[in-house]
Amino acid sequence: MNPVRKQRLIVVLAVFLGLALATALAVYALRQNINLFFTPQQVVNGEAPVGTKMRVGGLVMEGSVVRDPDTLDVTFDVTDGKGTFTVHYQGILPDLFREGQGIVANGTLVSRERFEAEEVLAKHDETYMPPEVQDALEKAGHPGARKESAGS
Repeated sequence: MNPVRKQRLIVVLAVFLGLALATALAVYALRQNINLFFTPQQVVNGEAPVGTKMRVGGLVMEGSVVRDPDTLDVTFDVTDGKGTFTVHYQGILPDLFREGQGIVANGTLVSRERFEAEEVLAKHDETYMPPEVQDALEKAGHPGARKESAGS
């Protein structure tokens, strides 16, 4: 083989291997940052992987909020009408957080009945509900779901 051709082949192979390595590293990094959304029904049915970071959402059940008077620990139940699980959160809840309202929580699923939240997001006015929560409630046939479209 001609030395010039051999050198070109080595350069092309090195560039190809570099691109393959960069692509593999990018896919690996992005895979760890994906935050999937699950409904209470999916969590209770075991469709949500235990021990994985995720987002969950639904309605805060009436009478389920329990605050520790000495710390910032809060537990509350989230439901979509077909499934219910407990969310544990340590921190200050949003001002708009209340029972019967739609929320989205970011955190880790510890078991099918327990979710450790790192962040709790509440709706920002009386008519808005996060799209994921709205879709989940409509699919579950929950009476709290609006029948009109999210754009109206």
